[in-house]
Order: sequence, then C-alpha cells, then structure tokens
Amino acid sequence: MTGQGLPDGQSRADGHRPTEGHGRRTFLTYLVAAPTLALVTRAGADALAPQPAHAVVPSLPAPADLVDLGDLFILAGAPTAALLVLTVEADGSIRFRLPREEVGQGLTTAVAMLVAEELDAPLASVRVELDDARPELLFNQLTGSSNSIRSLYGPVRQTAATARARLVAAAALRWNLPASTLTTAGGAVRAPDGRTAGYGSLAAAAAEPTLAVLGAHPKDTGRHTLVGRPTGRIDARAMVTGAQRYTLDLDVPGAKPCVVRRPPTLGGTVRSVANLAAVRAMPGVLHVVTVPTGVAVVAETFGQALDAKAALQVAWGPGPADGLSDPEIRDRLRAAAPAPLLPPLLTPYVDAEFDFAFVSHAPMETNSAVADVREDRAEIWSGLKSPIVARQTIAAELGLPVDKVTVHVVQAGGSFGRRLFFDAALEAARVSKACRRPVRLMWTRVDDTRHGRMRPATHHRIRATYALGEVLSFEHRVAAAETDFRHGLGEIITATAASLPAGIGNATLAQTLFHTTVKTPYHFGLTTHGLTEVPTGIPTGSWRSVYSANTRGAEEIVVDELAARTDMDPYRFRRTFLKNDAQRAVLDKAAREGEWGRPMPAGCAQGIAFHEEYKSRAACLVEIDARDPEHVRVTKAVIAVDVGLPVNPRGLEAQMIGGLTDAISTTLKAGLHLDRGLPLEGSYSQFHWARQRDTPRDVRVFVLPATGEEPGGAGELGVPAAVGAIANAWARATGNKPRSFPLDFDVDFTPYPR
Repeated sequence: MTGQGLPDGQSRADGHRPTEGHGRRTFLTYLVAAPTLALVTRAGADALAPQPAHAVVPSLPAPADLVDLGDLFILAGAPTAALLVLTVEADGSIRFRLPREEVGQGLTTAVAMLVAEELDAPLASVRVELDDARPELLFNQLTGSSNSIRSLYGPVRQTAATARARLVAAAALRWNLPASTLTTAGGAVRAPDGRTAGYGSLAAAAAEPTLAVLGAHPKDTGRHTLVGRPTGRIDARAMVTGAQRYTLDLDVPGAKPCVVRRPPTLGGTVRSVANLAAVRAMPGVLHVVTVPTGVAVVAETFGQALDAKAALQVAWGPGPADGLSDPEIRDRLRAAAPAPLLPPLLTPYVDAEFDFAFVSHAPMETNSAVADVREDRAEIWSGLKSPIVARQTIAAELGLPVDKVTVHVVQAGGSFGRRLFFDAALEAARVSKACRRPVRLMWTRVDDTRHGRMRPATHHRIRATYALGEVLSFEHRVAAAETDFRHGLGEIITATAASLPAGIGNATLAQTLFHTTVKTPYHFGLTTHGLTEVPTGIPTGSWRSVYSANTRGAEEIVVDELAARTDMDPYRFRRTFLKNDAQRAVLDKAAREGEWGRPMPAGCAQGIAFHEEYKSRAACLVEIDARDPEHVRVTKAVIAVDVGLPVNPRGLEAQMIGGLTDAISTTLKAGLHLDRGLPLEGSYSQFHWARQRDTPRDVRVFVLPATGEEPGGAGELGVPAAVGAIANAWARATGNKPRSFPLDFDVDFTPYPR
C-alpha cells in the first residue's frame, strides 16, 4: 500500500468534477423529501484542497444546534450564578471557593487563571478550594457535560472584577484620589505618583459594606495577559510528589478502614452469613455489618479488613441481571433498534450496523468515602460531582434533616462521569450508622471494575442514501442499555424544558440528553437521529462523551464509506459537506499538520474524523500500524481543536490527549464482557486500557487561536473524532469494515472468582 490519496483523474479526488447542468439539480429536487430544495454553495479556502463551488443538499439544524445540554446547564444555574465566594486575605493571598469538582481535568487551574487575570494578581497567590455541598446553589453545583468553564467563565470574572473594583475604591479612599486614576498590577493598587498598596493591606477596608464602588466590569479579551497562554497546573507538583490529598488521605479522627464483600452478580442481595462469629473474631476486625450492597467489614487496617472480607461465607440472593450475558444483551439491543424510516427507493445507499460493548470508567482512584454518622448529624467526605443530590439522598437514608448533613467535596483522581454518582458516600454513611463510628470506605479495583457503573452497550443502525455524489438522507437509530441519570440532570432538564426546541421539551430524560448532545455536522440532506433505551438491570452511568463517543464514532465510519462510494478522498469529502468555515478550518489544520495522504507502508494507514459539540469542534488524524494483528498500534496522532476562547491551551492539550487515550482503549481492546450478570474483567490486567506501549509517541495538539468571546466545552470533545479516526485507519490498513467494538475483544485472562 502506498499513498492514500486517490490517483489523478478519478472523479473529484483532485477537487475537480464534471460539468453538470440544471437538469441534475432538478433531479435532486425530486429525490429529496422536502417542500423545497435550497442549495448551499461554498468555495474551498485552503491551499491544501482547493475546490470549485459545490452545491450540497442542506440539512435542517438539529436540536443540539439550537440549544445544547450545556446551554440548559447555564440557564438552570443562572439564578444562582453570582453566589460565588472570593476572599482576599490580609497576607495578600486570594481564596476562591469553587462549586464544581476537580477530577484531574485542570478546572482549578483554569479558574485560578480567570481570577488572577481579573484581579491583576500573580497566579501563585490564588488558591482554589472545592466548595462543600451548597443547596442554595440549586442546579449550579453539578460537574459534567463539558460545562464547568462555559458556565463559570462569566460569573468568576465578574466576581473577581467586583473584588478588584472594591480594592481600588478602598485605595482611592485612603489616598483621597479618584478611583479612575488608579491602576492594578502584581496584586497591588498603584497611584499615579508611584504609591502602591498591596491587596492584603486593603482587604479589610474593601470589605466595608458602606464603601462606595464604581461599576465593576471584567476585562475585554484583548487585554488578557494570562488567559489564553499555556499554563502549567497549579496542583502539578503536589500530584507528582504525592502531596495531593485525596479522600483516603484525609485525617478524620477515629475513621477506621472499611471494605465490602459484594455479591457474585450485579445487584445481588445478602441472604445470610454462615460464619459471622468467626469473622468477627479475626485479628483487627471491629465490625461486620450487612448493608444493601453487601457485607461490610471494619477493621484496624485495610489488610485485616480485606482478609476478613475474603473469609466471609455469604449466601446470596439474585440480582436483576443474573441471566444476562453479552449474546442476550446484543440480541435485545438489535431487536429494539428500529429499521430506517426511509427506504432507499431508486437511489444507492450505505447500510451499516455497529455494536459497542459495556465499558468501565476505570479512574485511577477507585470509589472511596469517609463518613462520620452520629445520632443527630453526619459528615461525609468524598469526590463528588453532584454533591447537592448526594447530601439530600444521604440525609433521607439516615433519617436526618438535610441541614444536619455536611458533605465535603474532595479532589478526585479521575472520573470520566463515574463520580456523578455517589455510591461510595452513601454506602459509607450506611456503614457508619450501623457501626456507630467513623469509617474510611475503599472499593477495591475489582469492586470498581465489576460493580461500578459502566457505559451502556449500544447497537446502531445507519442508512445513508446518495446520488450523483450528493448525500440525500442520513438516518441513525440507536438502541442502548438504559442509562441511569439519577444524579441531578433530571431536575436541570425539567427546570429548563420550556427552553428546548419544540417536541424535545416533552421527551423523556434520556431522549432529551440524546438530542441536546448528538448532531451530525454535515449537510447530508434529510438527517434524523433516534434513541431507544432497553432496561437491563445493569448499573450504568454517563461515560465520557455520553452518547456521542459511540454515535458520532459510528457516523464517522459511515462518512468514510460514503466517500469511497462517491470516489472521493475521505478528507476532501468531509471538507465538502461540513456546514461552515469554522469546521473546515479545524479539519484543514489536522490534515495539513498530519500530512494527510502521505505514503504509508502496507498494513499501515491514516484515518481522519471530525466532531462538533458544546460550541466546540475538533478534528483528529491518526496513523495506525496493523501489521501485527495481535498488537495493533496507533503510532501518530494530530488533533486540531477550536473551543471559541481557550482559557488554558495547555489544559486543552491534556484534555485532547486524554480523549485520544480513551478512544484508543475502547476502539481497540478495552471493554467489559458480561457473563451471567457480572463483568468478567476485574482489574487493569484484564480490562485492557491503553498502556504506555499502546499510545503513540508522536502526538501533536493544535489549539486554534480564539474564534469567539466565550469558551466552549472541551471535556467530552476529544473522544468521538478519535474513535472515528482510529476505526477508519484500521479499516484502510486491514481492508475490513469495523463493526463491533472493541475490535480485539477476546477473553485472554482467567477471571477472578465471583
């Protein structure tokens, strides 16, 4: 195999096409099931792929084009968006209480940059602390859907700008000067005559309620000196030296180690414990109690707790998914996926079906929590992305008033959607109440992989019709194992339903999430999406990119197959049908920097794909080496990303690399085998997440300069395009059509005992 570009002379591969007159457009008019046919004309703008004007069959805007899930978050949080807490201390340090969770995505660094920028203060003087659960924030303390920076960008800047205005006003009063003559820099207010006053010396006066303050306005983006510059994480040193404190590192007096013996099937129940007295007599064991999720052991050390857990002889009741294995799940999903609505009629078409396996979130830090439950109050510590709902649920479980339960949010070591649920915090509270003592609960890696929530398995049916090089219709029907969203999203969507496009506001929760996140970025004529959820009893949850990773990944595979059917190069095909110049700019950057079409050895190939979501867009180009079928590797990746206004380009680069790693893992080897109601995988040695040897040595991320006044979302953005690019590269390298993921999904290990 040599170069991947099509040979000269083939139709449209070099950007040229035969002359076609009015009769062709009339033909298209009769083929499209729409009242009218509008024609969108664009000209190629990049020297890499010059193209003449080209008419395409336009698609109507999708619901996510009009209002996306992030918009709903922002709208729901608007009434409480100003309830942020910023404190300037007497020593000049600045503390900001962040009502979101830091799970490694770099949020604390980006927020610290916004605060430092508006206050004209050194970044090192800003400390960002995670806020406890604050019920007065209502819908404004949930971390997810690539929304944190989008929703906080304006409120954080306004809060810091207000603090700056008060500090300036305090200095003006002290010096008897007009506030308009003063400036700020380096954490101090400066007068025209050279006098300076550090923020710490002004803090008390600035806090006076009677202080007269002129209007406070955030800086124009053109005056930013820190925001937009690549900046290292403020917690990097603590993370690499082991100084960063996670939940199990906290020193809570009297909290004893705790682990739980879990059932042999998902959701199984405890019937009896045969050797309870013997286990309670084991060294170091303090308590053995039954909770709804299993049998908990509290001991002096984790080693003693684990030994006692292993010694338990438990008789288990059944769980809701005991009879389910992968074949039954696939059959249910395929049966639930409706057939395409549009018959192909007289037009050629592409039909494709895809299966995606269940996937674990697999964060480095397993589920953990510390709980201290007393008769009249409770205190909980855990990594939580929905702490308000956690607090309410725990209070109800314990029979305590909500105001008697304190929930502390702790920085977590990874999430990918997992920590939207608070399973460990609730479980720890139950154990602490039963034992009448503080406990330090840890899920083992096997617990986390087998009994944690997982990305739902999905089945996809796609039909695309085309004629004379144009795509006339594109239908995508998805059947998914039911996703559990009982972590606060439902309340947000209910509160903002009136703002949704017609028809979506009355849809179910899952349908609303699906339609406010999934959209096809191409003009593919009549374009439709549909979701059918299948109850399974399997614990599921949002996984990074929620529906888009699978849905858009599958679509990008079909885009390559459409390009082949119409004799077009995959990159140029995408460029032709993308809807706007901003999208094409991202695609062009990835293709140019990745040297799209360069010669490759036989068994190696390039793949390219595009994705747009949450007001941001990304293109990914990868190179793959499939010469060893037992060890297919991505050897190179180039990612271009446009998020509107990038706050910290270095953080965005890390997000894209993380998304690429997730895509490499779940596309090639990582998935969960469901066998009689339980995943077979129990650790990283069995759940084949990408290791260092599986990741490309050559990865380049290009963050486009600011294209807007506000940032878009980025946390989910990096996965879908990478899934499509990897699958397309594999298809070109092997000559096979990818249809079931992960591609290499053998049980090549001996499962742990149940």
